Amino acid sequence: MLRPKLFQVAPTDDFKVFLYYDSGEIKLYDCSWILNESGVFSVLHDITVFNELCTIMNGTLAFDISHTRDPYNCIDICPDTVYEDSLKCNVDLLPAR
Repeated sequence: MLRPKLFQVAPTDDFKVFLYYDSGEIKLYDCSWILNESGVFSVLHDITVFNELCTIMNGTLAFDISHTRDPYNCIDICPDTVYEDSLKCNVDLLPAR
């Protein structure tokens, strides 16, 4: 699958992330499934930490759990999953920045 390049992420206060792609697409990915996961995902159960660690690494939505931008020490989510499971956003409905 040829998918556009993710270039910006913007987490929300309800465990969702706006995804901005170089194709002009803006999508919304629901990460609330993380709240049902344990282990490495436990650190992301705090919304403040979730928002602080949310970034792009390895070409996809990721969480910089090492605070060092180490692409081998992060939680990254399959880019195909992020793209396919996210919802397209109506630009008029996006939050003001």
